[in-house]
Amino acid sequence: MASAQGTPEWATLVGMETDVADATLAAAVDLARATAEVEAPGLVGDYAGAQVDGERLVTHLFQTLDPAYRGWRWAVTLARAPMSSEPSVDEVVLLPGDDALLAPPWVPWSERLRPGDLGVGDLLPTPADDPRLVPTMFSTDDDEVQEIVLTFGLGRARTLSFEGRLDAVERWYAGEPGPEAPIARAAPAACSSCGFFVQLAGPLRQAFGVCANQYAPDDGRVVAVDHGCGAHSEAVVVPAPPPPAPPLLDEHGIDVVGGPLGHEAGSVTDSDTTEPFGHS
Repeated sequence: MASAQGTPEWATLVGMETDVADATLAAAVDLARATAEVEAPGLVGDYAGAQVDGERLVTHLFQTLDPAYRGWRWAVTLARAPMSSEPSVDEVVLLPGDDALLAPPWVPWSERLRPGDLGVGDLLPTPADDPRLVPTMFSTDDDEVQEIVLTFGLGRARTLSFEGRLDAVERWYAGEPGPEAPIARAAPAACSSCGFFVQLAGPLRQAFGVCANQYAPDDGRVVAVDHGCGAHSEAVVVPAPPPPAPPLLDEHGIDVVGGPLGHEAGSVTDSDTTEPFGHS
C-alpha cells in the first residue's frame, strides 16, 4: 500500500540498500517528508530512496526543488530507541547528489598564487625550507667586511640554491626572454652581439643579461644571450651626416663705403679744429 504522497511501502523503497533495515524506520517516509517540509516549505521534491546508516538508523532522501541546488537532496535521518516502536528525527541536512553542482576543491593559497598576483603593499611569506634557497652561513658585525661580502653577493641570510637557479633558468629560457619568443625569432641578430646587452654577474652570466635599450620592449629586463629584437644596436646603422662645407671668404676684394675718406661729408670739415674729434 502506498502513502498519501505516492511513496511506496518500505519493502520496495527506491535505493534501499541490502543491509538489514529497521522496518519501522523504513516505513516512516511520511514523517521524514514532513520533517523536510518544515526545513524547506514547498521545496521538497520526489522521494529518492533510503539508506541504512546503522542499527535502528535509516536516512530517507528527497530531491530538492530549490533551483539554486540542482542535484542536491534532503536527507532526513530517523532513529529508534531499543524496545520503542516510535521513530524519532535525528537530523535533517541538504546533501549533494551524484550530479550536484559543487564548488571546486579547496586549494591552499600557496598553490593558488600566480606570477603577477602580488600588489603594492602585499607581503609574500617565504617558507623556511623553501628549496629555492639555501642559507649562506655567514654572519659578521664588521662594517668593512660586510661591504666586501655584499660586493660579491654575500652577506644575506639565504641565497639561491642550485635548484632555485635551475628553476629560474628554465623559466626564463622557455618564456618571453628566451630565443623562442616571436620577437626573438624575427630579430636580425642575437642579444649577445648587441651593444645594449649587459651581462649578469655570477653563474648565470654565460646565459643571460639585461637589456639597456630604452626603446626595446625588454628594456630593464633579463634576456637570454640568444634572445633578440628589432632594436639591436647593429640592426640598422644610420650613416653620420657629412660635415658642413667651410665658409667662403674673399680676402682679396675691398668694399669702399661712403666717400673717399670713408664717410659722408658733414657740417664740419676735416680741417676745422673748433669741434673736437671732428663731430658734425
